[in-house]
Amino acid sequence: MTTDEPPHPALLPAGLFDLLPPEAEREAALVEAMMGVFALHGYERVRPPLLEFEDSLLAGSGAAVAEQTFRLMDPVSQRMMGLRADTTPQVARIAATRLARVPRPLRLSYAGQVLRVRGTQLAPERQLPQAGVELIGAASAEADAEVAVVAVEALAAAGVTGVSLDITLPRMAPALLDAAGVEGALRGRLARALDRKDAARVAALAAEAGPAAAPLTALLAAAGPADGALAALAAAALPPAARAIADNAAAVVEAIRTRAPGLRITLDPVEFRGFRYHTGVAFTIYGAGRVGELARGGRYVALGEEPATGMTLYPDAVLRAAPEAAPRPRVFLPPGTAPEVGRRLRAQGFATVAALSAADSPQALRCTHVARDGEPVPLGKD
Repeated sequence: MTTDEPPHPALLPAGLFDLLPPEAEREAALVEAMMGVFALHGYERVRPPLLEFEDSLLAGSGAAVAEQTFRLMDPVSQRMMGLRADTTPQVARIAATRLARVPRPLRLSYAGQVLRVRGTQLAPERQLPQAGVELIGAASAEADAEVAVVAVEALAAAGVTGVSLDITLPRMAPALLDAAGVEGALRGRLARALDRKDAARVAALAAEAGPAAAPLTALLAAAGPADGALAALAAAALPPAARAIADNAAAVVEAIRTRAPGLRITLDPVEFRGFRYHTGVAFTIYGAGRVGELARGGRYVALGEEPATGMTLYPDAVLRAAPEAAPRPRVFLPPGTAPEVGRRLRAQGFATVAALSAADSPQALRCTHVARDGEPVPLGKD
């Protein structure tokens, strides 16, 4: 059925929404709290553009989000441009070009919005806020540990505590399959079985693949607290490439525990979903309850083959997980209130709402106080 009626002005495209008061202010405050922690750890803020030429935006790690990138023609240059779907590739570009001569390791931070072609069933939003850090030019376990712990500290500054850090090794399963020489249809079936966590199917297919793939079954079952998973990795008969991955994971966990001994850490040795461009350890931070992922990151190769690691925090999820702060008290300034009264009240932490006419009502303007004789008086007590 068609209609000639125009759409309602409040109707937005699927996956896009307005963030209203007071949540918009809360989210902005949480972002600045997290950015403050980044700055205290030496991460300097950059602000990449929302739009870039397609060839630079999708270079390097940006290729992993090519399918999620909106494209449009630049009417000035007649070249294709893309709207960023992730900020990390842009920061890597800045590091490799504008900051190429800055001594390494380079610590950069960012905050902004990204836009994606489609959401998911669980997360239908297509415009998402991001805030994060990138540590470029360092390949050590200590660098990976730093970005993970800085992210945890940033969440604590936003009021989110009791988080858990999940570590995955997205290159472990490919390394075992490569060592076993598994290709074609069998490799695809094994990858799907691992993706579904189908232990029986993995065991059957690993036996078909040969001895080098045998550790997959034990490592699939080892997912859980980091100590148990590391013990399973140490006991497994791993080929050299896989052993190097396991040893690096142990070093990263040790470095994290040195910095944050009370942090809950889990490890899944053969998980690889959603980590298409990561080349080492990958991280996901979860909050208590059902708030979902709060942050994600890990090791990757930046432009110019530079080693890099980083973490992206999701302020919309942080907003859901953070305790609701008391709203800022609002003081109604009746007509004729002296300007210095408003300045003094704002210095005390109040928001002031000045009457623009005698008809203005403090209740209608959602004020909690009224200025009387220069002092804030709670509504109902004047």
